[in-house]
Amino acid sequence: ADQGPLNVCVQVNLSAEESKSGTTSSAASELCQQIAELPNLTLRGLMAIPAATDDEAAQHRAFSVLAHLFQSLQTSHPDMDTLSMGMSNDYAAAIAEGSTMIRLGTALFGPRQS
Repeated sequence: ADQGPLNVCVQVNLSAEESKSGTTSSAASELCQQIAELPNLTLRGLMAIPAATDDEAAQHRAFSVLAHLFQSLQTSHPDMDTLSMGMSNDYAAAIAEGSTMIRLGTALFGPRQS
């Protein structure tokens, strides 16, 4: 059955952590352009999981970087509407910096079972 194009967000590795996936901020524009040209994908936005920290100022700085990248990419991709950043421990900073989607697994379901 035809389900139409798949909605996708580009993951940006803000802190260049080897434990995290995603493109670099500098390569995000080219990747977004390539995705936009594919008929079976719809570029919806950006997502990121920054380095874990309890330092609220550092959280705001990381989310601000992604928010500015998102805004600059919207110039060439005006249909991008999703800025997915923020998890259970940093969602307040993410919302303050413009997140449109947060992920609250631990806050809702508790810590992962090992």
